[in-house]
Amino acid sequence: MKAIPRGDYGVDAPYVLYGLAAAAIASVTGSLIAFIVFKSPQPVLAAMAVIFALAALSYLYTTRRGKFAIWTELLESLAMRGDERLLDVGCGRGAVLMLAAKHLPEGHAVGVDLWSTKDQSGNSEQHALQNAKLEGVEERVELHTADMRRLPFPDGSFDVVTSSLAIHNIGNARGREQALAEILRVLKPRGTALIVDIGHTAAYERYLAAQPGTTVERRRLGWKFWYGGPHVASALITVRRSGTVD
Repeated sequence: MKAIPRGDYGVDAPYVLYGLAAAAIASVTGSLIAFIVFKSPQPVLAAMAVIFALAALSYLYTTRRGKFAIWTELLESLAMRGDERLLDVGCGRGAVLMLAAKHLPEGHAVGVDLWSTKDQSGNSEQHALQNAKLEGVEERVELHTADMRRLPFPDGSFDVVTSSLAIHNIGNARGREQALAEILRVLKPRGTALIVDIGHTAAYERYLAAQPGTTVERRRLGWKFWYGGPHVASALITVRRSGTVD
């Protein structure tokens, strides 16, 4: 399945991308001014311009293309039957949610979000619904406004739970653990959760592995999921529940 989206999914944390681009422009401008004034190259400023420009390009690629390619691979690796119920926690404008819905011709894809435009440009339920129409999956997509620390679903409601770059937006460890506990609560026995994030993933792994009836793995996702470079690399936490949960 191709990873090129039909919808418009904005930019993740747009202020970061704008900051990188502004820093690159400022470094180029400073280098040119210094060269004119001092009549000599300014290698430090030139190097900074290159570094910031590459970081901005990496960030733009990931948010507009790379994450779609990686999530396509992750969803395909689940080998879903097509009739599952899937929940995407922190769905935003639906980048992962719509990809998942395409794998569920007889199933249902549910997204929850608080629709923060700080975390994603133009983030809104309306934009997500429009993307569902553009992707041709609106009949099997459902959206809720909800806090991931208090999901409005019964225990064991979903075969699969996904979350992409959402949990780190909670500002304290206790809140992030509450979100992880909610993901486990709504996940069915023998269900799988795929959690991708750029921070705190070692803590996620420790917390989830300590819960009864879970098998947890963590791995890096490579350059296609870098937000500016290897220092802001995304990692995947895969959680599998056993057949019975204590």
